[in-house]
Formats: sequence, structure tokens, C-alpha cells
Amino acid sequence: MSHFSIVCRKCGKMLENAYCAFCEHCVNALLVTQYKDKEFSCGQAEGAWKFNWLPVHSPGFRQPGPAVYRSEGFARKIGIPELYICFCGYWPEKGAHLKTCTFKEFEAAVVIQNAMENGMQGLVAASAGNTARAFAHLSSVAGFPAIIVVPSMCLSEMWYLGDEASGGAPTIAVSDGDYADSINTAKRIAIVAGMPFEGGVKNIAKRDGLGIAMLEAVSTMGMLPRHYFQAVGSGAGAIAAWEMSERFLKDGRFGKVLPALHLAQNLPFAPMTKAYLKKSRELFPEDLDFALVSETTTRVLSNRYPAYGVLGGVYDALEATGGVMYGVANEEVYAAMDLFEETEGIDLVPAAGVAAAALIQATRSGKVGTDGPVLLNITGGGERRLKRDRAVKRVSPYLISKNASENEIEKLLNYAMR
Repeated sequence: MSHFSIVCRKCGKMLENAYCAFCEHCVNALLVTQYKDKEFSCGQAEGAWKFNWLPVHSPGFRQPGPAVYRSEGFARKIGIPELYICFCGYWPEKGAHLKTCTFKEFEAAVVIQNAMENGMQGLVAASAGNTARAFAHLSSVAGFPAIIVVPSMCLSEMWYLGDEASGGAPTIAVSDGDYADSINTAKRIAIVAGMPFEGGVKNIAKRDGLGIAMLEAVSTMGMLPRHYFQAVGSGAGAIAAWEMSERFLKDGRFGKVLPALHLAQNLPFAPMTKAYLKKSRELFPEDLDFALVSETTTRVLSNRYPAYGVLGGVYDALEATGGVMYGVANEEVYAAMDLFEETEGIDLVPAAGVAAAALIQATRSGKVGTDGPVLLNITGGGERRLKRDRAVKRVSPYLISKNASENEIEKLLNYAMR
């Protein structure tokens, strides 16, 4: 018997075995994991696998978790008396050992383990950079085949550890498109390759994996935060934080109020921010313009298909928690990255800088203050620190057009997977 079921958030239908799907009756509603154990607990396993609210049974590889600590320098500088940092990156001195320097590593680990337990022989994953790096790394660690699809505009994010650069995860770069085009291309590649598409936000393993940040935070803090800050692209991490917080509320020992979600995007490409400021459940087409992406410093957040209006998505998470969305300009991102490194002693990736900048905005506007603990999810950091310790290599991608025919895809796969 499994320790979890999968339930439709809208109609309540229960699915005992579902790798990645929507409810057949409610195609615009996310499924959610329902764990039989209503009380949160940590077992004897190491790292991320110690938590009972994960959709896996017997993980066969090691996966480090994040480092959660109470901030002093950054908290004092911006005026937050009770600020906790969930550092998802590489910072050995703090106990953070993510070798891809991103919280997407939790997602990849849980998705791969869940896929193996569901009898999958491999998968295809689309990414704007960080997720691809995480899946490539975990593919090597777990010995699980993966094909990575990224837009060529995000190849600057694609580096691997030197001793894993020849792992079994070929990277295919879409030469003439963005993240949305990469998702579409990845779905077509999955069909030709006979491998499942990782599935994005509708994959419950993805969201629960990203929820490890909240699990570790509450485990360390002993309570739910009052405010939660994170940068968002697809929105999966924010939905995960909300879903995990709902489980803690039902447990009853960690607080009685859901954390308010404070979610940030990098201007000018901030479709969810702009829609939510108008209280619209639908995104506006003019805010999804591909040209806006090139003006941002965080292309890893440039998802034109975010899980925003779907039932159980970002809009509902914000409404349920009394949340706020922020638009952060490039200069604010860089300033926040510099301030964090100056006060905490570790470098951030730009996406984490977006979240830190949003927290600075919130303190200046009075949206957060002394009404309870604040949790800042640093969604990536320590790249420079890692590169002092380990050799890294740039990926050598296989290029493909978003308009490639099935024959062209098959030819490429035959070459890439030799």
C-alpha cells in the first residue's frame, strides 16, 4: 500500500496510480498529493529524503536538502527582526551542498525517483536552464536516462560539473524559440523517443519536490512563516509552498494561518505580476511578448505558460494566502544580489536576487514588518563558491528548430543518444 493518493483539487476524485496527469473530468484543475500520514515527521534518511510528505518510497540515491538559518546581517540591513533564509544552493560552510546551485535539484530528484518507481525507463524535460541542469545532474547520479530541451537563448545557464559533463543526458537546444517553444518541442521529442514528458507543473512529484524548501524551513523553525518570498517563472515552486503549508495547517502543530505568498517576477517580463495587480485570473497577451524576455536579467523565469489561472494554480494560491506579487527591475536585482553577498557572505544567482529585491520592496512599503517570521527562499546561489571548489564545463548542445519534422527529430535522437 502506498502512503499517498492523488486527488483532483476540484472534484475530489482519487487516483491511486497517476504519474503525471489532469483529472479526466476537470482538465483545468491540478491534481494534489494526499498523504495518509496527516502529521509531519522526519525519518532516519539523510538530506531531502527524510521527510514523510514526499511521493517516493525507497530512494536509491542521495539528495542533499537546503540550509535554513536565521539571518543576521541581511535582516538587520533591511529591518526585518525575524528573517529566515532557505538557502538552496552551494554553501558548504552552512551545510548547503546542491551541486547545481538551484532548488530545482529537489524537483529533479523527486520526479526521477517517482518516475523510476512508476516503471519509467527515462523522461524528457524542458527547461529555461536551472531545471535542465538539475535533471542532467540527477540523471547521472541516479543512472536514469533523460533528454533535456532548452531554448538556445538560455544556454549560458547550462554548465555541468566537469566529472559529469559526459553523463547520459543529451541537451537539445531549440535554436529559434523561447522556453514555451522548448516545451512544445520537448513534447514532440518525447513522442518520437517513446519516453514520457516530465509534465511540468501538473506533475505532483515536481511540486512536492519543490516543497522540500518549506518542509526544511518548518522543520528548522518549528512553525510556519507568516510571510514567504520567492521568485517565480512557471509558478510551480509557489504552488508547492502553498500546498505544503496547507498540510502543516491540517497537522495543527505549526500554526493556524497560511503564510502569505510574496511572489516576484523580473520586469519587463512579468505576466503574472501584471495580471494579479488587476485581479485578473487570465494573463494578458501583450504581457507575454517574446521581445520582453530579452530585456530581463533572469531568462530562467521567462515562462509564457505559467500555472497561473488553472484551478489550484498561482492565482488561487495568492487568493488563499492573502498574497502579493512584485515586479522587480534589473537594477533592483543587481543591487539586492550585491547587498545579500555583502551582508551574508555568499553570491546569489539573479533569480534569487529577484526574491531578495521583492523583500526589500516589501519592507520599504510596509507590507511586512514585525507581525511574524519571514522566510526568504533563495532559489539559487553559491555558483562562484562552487566553481572555486569544482571544475565545470559548458554543455555542448544539439541544435534543432522548433519547426523540425518528425524525421528530423528522429535523426537527431539517433545521433544524440548513440
